[in-house]
Amino acid sequence: MIRDEDIIRIAAPRLTAAERLYLPQVLDGMKTTLTHLFRRPVTVKYPEEKRALRVDNHRGLHRLNRDEQGRVACVACFMCSTACPAHCIHIVAGDAPWPDREKYPVQFDIDELRCIYCGMCEEACPVDAIELTPEYDFVGTTREQMVLDKEELLAVYDRTCGLKPRKNPRITGYPGTGHRGQSVPRPPADEAT
Repeated sequence: MIRDEDIIRIAAPRLTAAERLYLPQVLDGMKTTLTHLFRRPVTVKYPEEKRALRVDNHRGLHRLNRDEQGRVACVACFMCSTACPAHCIHIVAGDAPWPDREKYPVQFDIDELRCIYCGMCEEACPVDAIELTPEYDFVGTTREQMVLDKEELLAVYDRTCGLKPRKNPRITGYPGTGHRGQSVPRPPADEAT
């Protein structure tokens, strides 16, 4: 049983005449409406106009970076596919044909429809081979078009290397790493990657 001293009685507040007519609330709403009326519009007419993005931290379409010789920078360590919470990255590794690394990806696929664009793959990569670009208007009419393979991911790098240059971290045991700010040459058209 509840004792009378444990019960707290709350009386309704006394409202003024203006408060009973909701006058302060109406004036507050009118003030908000007028500030929006005279403020510069923030909408853009997409796709003719596009809003400027912060390239450093925008998470859009993936790309596979190239190294200094124009080859795929990935060393097939499976760190990105292991860290991916959506399990949308599929890698098949093979022996590298180059003497400066052990492995490279024979097959590298990313399902862009399954991806949640969290950036975990980008953070997990020890050689900064995979990055998220500022591209956000990528479309496809079938699911197969939204699964990007290694060549398509390298083509995204070729399109976006001017917008977001590769960080190129210093990696122990790999020559030619750690040159920040240098542009990476593209391979000739007849050379296979």
